[in-house]
Amino acid sequence: MKKNFPLHAEGKHPDRVLEAVKHDIRKYFKRERNRDVPKGVDFWDFDCKVGLTADTAEVVRVSGVIEAVNLAAQSGATSVYVEILSKHGLRVIKAQNQDGGEDHLDESLQG
Repeated sequence: MKKNFPLHAEGKHPDRVLEAVKHDIRKYFKRERNRDVPKGVDFWDFDCKVGLTADTAEVVRVSGVIEAVNLAAQSGATSVYVEILSKHGLRVIKAQNQDGGEDHLDESLQG
């Protein structure tokens, strides 16, 4: 999704317009996550950008998209650009030591 959302609409309260924008973003995430995952892929991941225009959009995490839209609205912007592209995600297993626990510093070496 690459879309420029207006934050002001004639005859509508700006807070309701902002809530509608956030609802559309959440709805898009949910729709994309519910799609069937191809073989060899663990989950759907997303590349996200948010800004006042497409040229000034900055990369944000999935968890920061709504917050970035809120910041744009609080700054008095008339519109906000949101770009969300889905991609395949693979789980990465963290390395563990031989005991089955996580790697920790030996207490005798700490002094």
